[in-house]
Amino acid sequence: MENRFEHLREEIVKRIKESLTVEDIELIRNNYLSKKGILSQEMAKMRDLSPEERPLFGKVINEIKGLVEELLITRLTEIKDKVLLEKMGSEKIDVTIPGDSIRIGSIHPLMQVIEDLEDFFIAQGFEVKEGPEVESDYYNFEMMNFEKGHPARDMQDTFYIDAETLLRTHTSPVQARVMLEKKGDSVKIICPGKTYRRDEDDPTHSHQFMQIEGLVIDKDISFANLKDTLLKMVRHLFGNDREIRMRPSYFPFVEPGVEVDVVYTKDDGTKGYIEVLGAGLVHPNVLKMGGYDPKKFSGFAFGIGVERIAILKYGIEDIRNFYTNDMRFLNQFKGDLS
Repeated sequence: MENRFEHLREEIVKRIKESLTVEDIELIRNNYLSKKGILSQEMAKMRDLSPEERPLFGKVINEIKGLVEELLITRLTEIKDKVLLEKMGSEKIDVTIPGDSIRIGSIHPLMQVIEDLEDFFIAQGFEVKEGPEVESDYYNFEMMNFEKGHPARDMQDTFYIDAETLLRTHTSPVQARVMLEKKGDSVKIICPGKTYRRDEDDPTHSHQFMQIEGLVIDKDISFANLKDTLLKMVRHLFGNDREIRMRPSYFPFVEPGVEVDVVYTKDDGTKGYIEVLGAGLVHPNVLKMGGYDPKKFSGFAFGIGVERIAILKYGIEDIRNFYTNDMRFLNQFKGDLS
């Protein structure tokens, strides 16, 4: 028995040493180690042996299997290393060939304004919240104090999918959703996103536009808090010497409401004013619908037109340039990636 197995061992070792490819190794593995291989067939003969012969027989077979597995792994590694070295020797890299020219994009000017303002407000302790562009009439209008048939809805005519579903006219629905989620806790958020209204497209109007709204609700929030926040934002955008002017205005979701102008100096030295946003103290009805007691809580809200800020910041003449995907226009903003 020992001579027979010694001959088998020598045969396998010789075949492994003479193997040249990965395929040769796999063939040897199948011939000797698979379920139908030679060693498995030998192991099956144990049942014909006497109880005294079986332990020695099984020990010899297992020793051969262990040796074969170890030699196969070693030889396979040698073959793969050799193939790799030959491949590396045959492949050469010409370091004088010019590299590929990679076109580097840029952040869209509107996104630059949004990201800049997000950084500013996050530093002031605000959270950034987003919501769906396809909204319900309830969140878009009713929770913002635009009841059914309210005449102020005419100012925000939009695109309706059905009688109760529409493309949002402002990001205020996000505020409504957050108020309900907070369940009476304080709120300090901004809501950036795209909005829609049925405006005729011209150099200063677009049927789609970007907006950032802000909402703060807590105890003892005053108009002074609103003015301080907006003044800091304007100075962040346009310089520390800028002032703002507030004019009374009407928005159903705030009381009182104001239009906010940025003050600038004309060429003749006189002051001029550019309207940039609307704001005000949150209307008691909006607080109630959001789950807050107006006798205990107060708040302020504001809405910024991102295109208007970008137009002022970058000196852009036509709002439609933001949406035509003209590379000649967009390439001007590559330097503002930082």
